[in-house]
Amino acid sequence: MKFFQKKLTDTALEMRPWGSFAVLHEGDGYKIKRLYVLPNEETSLQTHQHRSEHWLVESGSAKVTIGEQTLYLLAGASVTVPKNIAHRIENEGAELLTIFEVQFGKVLLESDITRIEDKYGRV
Repeated sequence: MKFFQKKLTDTALEMRPWGSFAVLHEGDGYKIKRLYVLPNEETSLQTHQHRSEHWLVESGSAKVTIGEQTLYLLAGASVTVPKNIAHRIENEGAELLTIFEVQFGKVLLESDITRIEDKYGRV
């Protein structure tokens, strides 16, 4: 699939209904991922109890929800998501959305996701 051409810096892609991600690097208290959000797809509306996240748009355009705010971010723009705040990434565009996500916290596991809404039935 053309949207999932692996970049040389990516490790194994983990597939999700909305696209995929690759863990690029991790250390004590942080993890760096590259997210690929397919056109017309979105992540679940979710919270994390143990981590905050910082998102930097690499390419495409993102509609992000953080708490009660909705923001539109283009390549080069970034935003921080505090822990315990509901958030979501949406790709309303026709091109692949690529985001660097830096997670900060003591627990950086996929199990630290509490889904509030999810169009893929994962709540």
